[in-house]
Amino acid sequence: MINTETTYMGLKLSSPVIIGSSGLTSSVANIVEFEQRGAGAVVLKSLFEEQIRMEIASAASQDSGADLYPEAYDYIANYSHSHRVGEYLTLIKEAKAAVKIPVIASINCVSSDEWISFARKIEDAGADALELNVFILPCDPSAGAEQNEKVYFNILEEVNKQVKIPVSLKISYYFSGLAKMALKLSWAGAKGLVLFNRFYSPDINIDSKKVVATNVFSTPEEITTSLRWVAMLSDRLYCDVCASTGIHDSKGLIKQLLAGAKAVQIASTLYKNGFDRINEMNDGLRSWMEKHQYSKIEEFAGSMSLKKAENPAAYERVQFMKHFAGIE
Repeated sequence: MINTETTYMGLKLSSPVIIGSSGLTSSVANIVEFEQRGAGAVVLKSLFEEQIRMEIASAASQDSGADLYPEAYDYIANYSHSHRVGEYLTLIKEAKAAVKIPVIASINCVSSDEWISFARKIEDAGADALELNVFILPCDPSAGAEQNEKVYFNILEEVNKQVKIPVSLKISYYFSGLAKMALKLSWAGAKGLVLFNRFYSPDINIDSKKVVATNVFSTPEEITTSLRWVAMLSDRLYCDVCASTGIHDSKGLIKQLLAGAKAVQIASTLYKNGFDRINEMNDGLRSWMEKHQYSKIEEFAGSMSLKKAENPAAYERVQFMKHFAGIE
């Protein structure tokens, strides 16, 4: 009997396939279908700190009294907060009532301000875990690495004070010392690290001369970045590692498990290929396990991490050489 169960942040998953935070997970109907198709867990569409702030600013700018009366601005701010958060708490409650798989809430955050108090409400609504999608683009020349990195630890510390459910961080690879940063985050109380979050990618329309979004969905070729770091970090941290970006099929899933990921997150492949891809990935995993005579994931998980790989230099190599790349 092939067993595809795994654990992630202490949560028992029937499959290592997690549906990542996206517009797809803002619908209870979709979440129910994800469970039926074999997803191990879902990460709800993120509650955006920046979006709440923009709504407050937009509403305040339309109220002529907001500039004159502080009470008016406070009312607008409180309404925007409570309305947006209220909708999100309802989504958590309805999802938890509809499915048995773990429901992971998500907050996209850029600061450790008062919004952190929402974390407790998210826990009270029934979320099984909380994923903090944190990305500070290091573009301010007046802000050094230490200042940028401190934000991550402030957010993690403040949220952990509010909740008892496991908290993960979905981070980027924009760190001068990524390995040390990941290790320190695992020391600081992160129960999971998701490698990596996907950024808004700007492009320029040369006709309209406007900045537009590009590369909205990932491609299978993008798996290499997360695969390298999952392999290099998975058995060095004091928390679980979840892989994200570029995982489009069962091959990508298996590669990340071999590298040491406890689970993977998918979204782009569902937009491109439909929800059947969940079944296909689980079936492909089972077939591969049967072919290689594995009865459970623990028997091969992490067997190709940096510490266990026959050729660990292949993960650490950053310059092309014929010996490694197979080309001149």
